[in-house]
Amino acid sequence: MTRLLGLAALLIWGAGAEAACRQALALGLDVSGSVDAEEYRLQLDGLAGALEDPEVMGALLAMPEAPVALAVFEWSGPGSQRLVAPWRRIEGPADVADLAALLRGTQRGQLGQSTAIGAAKRFGAALLAEQEVCWRQVLDLSGDGKSNTGPRPQDSRPGGITINGLVIGASGDANGIGALASYYRAYVIAGPDAFVETALGFEAFEAAMVRKLKRELQVLAVSSR
Repeated sequence: MTRLLGLAALLIWGAGAEAACRQALALGLDVSGSVDAEEYRLQLDGLAGALEDPEVMGALLAMPEAPVALAVFEWSGPGSQRLVAPWRRIEGPADVADLAALLRGTQRGQLGQSTAIGAAKRFGAALLAEQEVCWRQVLDLSGDGKSNTGPRPQDSRPGGITINGLVIGASGDANGIGALASYYRAYVIAGPDAFVETALGFEAFEAAMVRKLKRELQVLAVSSR
């Protein structure tokens, strides 16, 4: 009987260890009408490059017993969201390489022209609900403008998740990016340790994404379950 109990405990522990996930991170990229073809590629390729950054990769792989789960989607108008990369556990360099290759090979789809941040928040929250086993759930929304359609972003504050922002301003327009960052702080971000990162132009998107990912992944996630 003792041996049977010990075996049962081992099986339960093994199942829990296999299911462990320290953070679910959903990354939403703005592909509204204000984002042209070159800027679209700077976002997708910039995210790929940021994931391959040595320090980011080191943070992603820091706890192999409890990996990070990643998903990537694009958003624009109220009903315009596209899942680019479904959920995947990042358990080794090969997983990062596969995701980066997928992002670099992704071509722009036909989505709306408007900017519906509230709808993007709801889509991201629903996506994160698929990863309830993860200790921490984070939604990232990158954008270059204020919401102009759909539900107001301040009315979409799903509980239990952190929503961070990466604001992309026009190159050389420090005042404009400051106003947009303030808008995101007031109406977009939410939850524990939420913050806004900034990129002064799409050319600076990759470097800003590196900073943001390092900050998010270095947060110690402690399960309350």
